[in-house]
Amino acid sequence: MKVLASKHIYNPLNIQKSLLNTMSKERFIKIYADLAEDIRKEIIAIVDDKPYTWNSAYVEIQADSELGKKILKKLNEMQII
Repeated sequence: MKVLASKHIYNPLNIQKSLLNTMSKERFIKIYADLAEDIRKEIIAIVDDKPYTWNSAYVEIQADSELGKKILKKLNEMQII
């Protein structure tokens, strides 16, 4: 888990958001690990009008990019993870 900056230590909403992102990322990785190679090539989300497969989502989520966070949020909203 990432260490939060000192300005966020006393804000419970930021801590909760960070924990939810970590939990979502862990759930995504567990699901991804169990997928067959062919399924990983399928589109699972469209973010900012661009399609993302399991593979491309994995790269963004592992990099902790802003796009990866958007993808995780979308997957949570769709109840995929």
